Amino acid sequence: MAEQIKVYTTGPSCARCTLTKKVLTSKGIEFVEVNIRDNEDARSYVVEDLGYSEAPVVVVTDEDHWSGFRPDQIDRIARHR
Repeated sequence: MAEQIKVYTTGPSCARCTLTKKVLTSKGIEFVEVNIRDNEDARSYVVEDLGYSEAPVVVVTDEDHWSGFRPDQIDRIARHR
């Protein structure tokens, strides 16, 4: 079974977050959204552990993650699901 994809967002005002979720959904990719404004541990993970400073951050696995709206990355994971 594939690991659960997590999309770390800053909420509905984040256009790239909204686009990322929309494209993931359109490709049938299930994910869990985590709002880093409401979750200090998640924010710390994204900023300190992963080193990202902008949302969204999509985490497929501990070694496979990216920041920003990346349709190329979404297409890549859609092909392998």
